[in-house]
Amino acid sequence: METERPSPRYSSIDAWEPREILDAMIEGQLAAVAAVRAARPAIETAALAVVQRLAQGGRIVYVGAGTSGRLAVQDGAELTPTFSWPQDRLLLLMAGGDDALLKAVEGAEDESGHGAELMRRHAIGEADVVIGVAASGTTPFTLACLREAGRRGALTIGVANNRDAPLLTQADHAVFLDTGSEAIAGSTRMKAGTAQRIALLMLSSLVMILQGRVFEGLMVDVQASNKKLVRRSERILTRLTGRDAAEIGAALVRAGGSVKLAYLLLEGHGLGEAQAALECSRGHLRRAVEALSSAK
Repeated sequence: METERPSPRYSSIDAWEPREILDAMIEGQLAAVAAVRAARPAIETAALAVVQRLAQGGRIVYVGAGTSGRLAVQDGAELTPTFSWPQDRLLLLMAGGDDALLKAVEGAEDESGHGAELMRRHAIGEADVVIGVAASGTTPFTLACLREAGRRGALTIGVANNRDAPLLTQADHAVFLDTGSEAIAGSTRMKAGTAQRIALLMLSSLVMILQGRVFEGLMVDVQASNKKLVRRSERILTRLTGRDAAEIGAALVRAGGSVKLAYLLLEGHGLGEAQAALECSRGHLRRAVEALSSAK
């Protein structure tokens, strides 16, 4: 596997000057970005398929082991506070369970039976999207999750760093990140990990944008769960409407903290009218605005 292959380029890295080592690692990070750029068509196609599947009310399910699993879980965990993605429509499944997020759980990635059993336990079905991430593309746990999910009719996406790996060939949508060998052979938390992180970020963010959870480049579905995010909600509405703090605060209270609903209220629409427009547009603010404008 390319991700495991020692590179002659770095064979003497431990004898290099510190600045040379850092330059080599920066070089690797830039290569990771280039690998994601090359995978852009696959990421776009996968995102469009995800949006279509999620319209059926399904869940986003991230699965992985080790470094890849932690990166997958990190991306998924950010969807709720950033985009208000419903918690009941999100599953973060890591080989070894939650303990593996903080420390290595020996042998967990080899438990293919456990991976398949998790898909059955959580009743993964046709409305769901399962994203499996593994640098090698051969991790038994992740591969078993993907296979069982596919057998149960879920949309499957494989993200891996080795060409033609099983995780790619057996997924409905394959995202191959051609990062090659690492500066430290086999340490896929480096180049491969960076590419995975960027690819997942792009995939999930595009899905959320296409679902209308971003408006005018702003996080209008932000979940105001702390003071910082409350202030962010207020700043978003200030940017969108130019209204003063008192008006914005009152609108947010009427809207129950929803930035989208508060925006429509500040634009002069009634509460019931705004709620109905958002419901009809499935929460897509731009479509709701267009529908309300055409109804005048």
